Amino acid sequence: MSHYVYIVECSDGSLYTGYTTDVDRRVSEHNAGEGAKYTRGRTPVELRHVETFADKGTALSREHAIKRLSRVEKESLLDE
Repeated sequence: MSHYVYIVECSDGSLYTGYTTDVDRRVSEHNAGEGAKYTRGRTPVELRHVETFADKGTALSREHAIKRLSRVEKESLLDE
C-alpha cells in the first residue's frame, strides 16, 4: 500500500496539506464537504501536489514538515 502527502488549493486560494492512502478519494471527499473541517467551507479544492511514500510514518513526517513551511516555500512545491 502506498501512502501519500498532498496539497490542495482551496477556492479562497489557501493551501491545505494532508495525508491519505487514496488521493482521488480524498480530494472527492474534500469537494463533497466530507473532508477536513478546514476545507468544508472552501470548496471546490484543486489537487496541486502529491508525494508518494512506502510507509505511513515517513509520509506523516513529511506532512508535518510541509505544514511548517511558509506559503512561499509551499508554492515552490506546487505542480503547474
